[in-house]
Amino acid sequence: MNQLPSCLHVHVFPTLPRCCQFVYLCLNLVSAFAHLSAVNGDLFKQILEIQTAVVDSPRKEISVIIRMAAQISRVNSVAFLRSGTRNVSTTLPALYAAGQKTKPSLARPNQKNIVLVDAVRTPFLLSGTNYAKLMPHDLARNALLGLVQKTGFPKELVEYIAFGTVIQEVKTSNVAREAALGAGFSEKTPAHTVTMACISSNQAMSTCIGYMQSGVYDVCVAGGVEFMSDVPIRHSRKMRSVMLKANKAKTVGQRLSLLSQLDLKALIPELPAVAEFSTGETMGHSADRLAASFNISRKDQDAFALRSHQFAHDAAEKGLLSDIIPYQVPGQDKPITCDNGIRVSAPEQLQKLKPAFIKPHGTVTAANASFLTDGASACLMMTEDKAKQLGLKPKAYLRDFVYVSQDPKDQLLLGPAYATPRVLEKAGLGMNDIDVWEVHEAFAAQILANLSAMDSDWFCKTYMGRSGKVGAPDMSKFNLWGGSLSIGHPFGATGVRLAIHAANRLIHEDGKYACIAACAAGGQGVGMIIERHPDGKL
Repeated sequence: MNQLPSCLHVHVFPTLPRCCQFVYLCLNLVSAFAHLSAVNGDLFKQILEIQTAVVDSPRKEISVIIRMAAQISRVNSVAFLRSGTRNVSTTLPALYAAGQKTKPSLARPNQKNIVLVDAVRTPFLLSGTNYAKLMPHDLARNALLGLVQKTGFPKELVEYIAFGTVIQEVKTSNVAREAALGAGFSEKTPAHTVTMACISSNQAMSTCIGYMQSGVYDVCVAGGVEFMSDVPIRHSRKMRSVMLKANKAKTVGQRLSLLSQLDLKALIPELPAVAEFSTGETMGHSADRLAASFNISRKDQDAFALRSHQFAHDAAEKGLLSDIIPYQVPGQDKPITCDNGIRVSAPEQLQKLKPAFIKPHGTVTAANASFLTDGASACLMMTEDKAKQLGLKPKAYLRDFVYVSQDPKDQLLLGPAYATPRVLEKAGLGMNDIDVWEVHEAFAAQILANLSAMDSDWFCKTYMGRSGKVGAPDMSKFNLWGGSLSIGHPFGATGVRLAIHAANRLIHEDGKYACIAACAAGGQGVGMIIERHPDGKL
């Protein structure tokens, strides 16, 4: 054995991430003992191979490297004992074994860490119920006020606000700005509203992450709102044209002449479009076809929906849905304190419902689809340095994110299947590294189709260009506090809800990494990685 241990590669040490430096030093120590005592040439060779792997691929393979090191140290502990290095042989195997539980941080050199301090949401309510007489900015304002109250964070320190929404109220088209002013934030705090269908508040969050990582701001608030109780209903185009021309008419005769151009059809109002503009596709029909394509039965869909409601009910009963802030609606006696769409039903009750979209043979029903929901959410985000400066204890790091898009006709709802492997690869993680899954439940069929697609060699090779299947998430870690099917889905607000449930579950379940995924109109999707912060508490 002529080779010396690689305390040699001193020049690479400063370039490694902190977690890799730790492993690298430990391996150097072990290899030094192995070399000097010449007890195990094979062990020495294996350790050198691992050290090389740490240098060559410090992020992507670190979890694998730690497991390899743990295995080697356990196998060779007897040799170390015989060589007289008892203290090292008994300490290092335990250290490596602990490495299997203590996953490395995803921090990157020369990149700011962005943290999620906390987040809140109004109770998510069925549209047309207790929020019916409000406006979208009322809900968004309440979310902002609740965030300030829960965190105790001074409004004047917030530098930027971004909100997501889908169906805009024309009177408050920039609902982020109106809500911020209504909540008493400084008039000098800019705010903008973004729309990206069901992932609008994810987009608000990632926009703020970009601002902070680029040094534009240190403290941002992101959120979302949707108000389905009073959607804009327009006059027909012909009616609108006549009304605009009537404004310019100078005489009563000219106005009457314009009115004579109208027929009964022109008087019929236009409801907001449900179908995709580009394809004419509707999500409900798409979910039904996905169910047929992936051979997902009505029974399986109903079972998943029931699972969602049961988990949400249990989480609420245990007080785990701590992101909810009460809302005292003007004119109502008591504040609203909980979601009102959670229903735990018997399977027999679900079976009685008729198909909602493809009749009479479809499998998507009102019970296994998300319902129209009113609600708002908001989260406080900042750089980790700023959080430390202010003495705050964040719940999570906001790490990688990926947006995807695919065929809006046949793969309208398959965003999670495409986004999940890409965001995991970007973060250097595998499916088994994820401790918490929070995936948007538009339809039970959509969830089950995405899981099937990810677990299909044929689909992953044919449509995703991969060498094999991605694999399905561990369902014992999947949406354990319920999801959009039960909690509700205010389009613009769901992304932040997913993020705070992921962060809170990581703390509650003692996990390290969470993956968020969601589909969106237009055949789009998002995947996000959240890492538990060591200071995080519920």
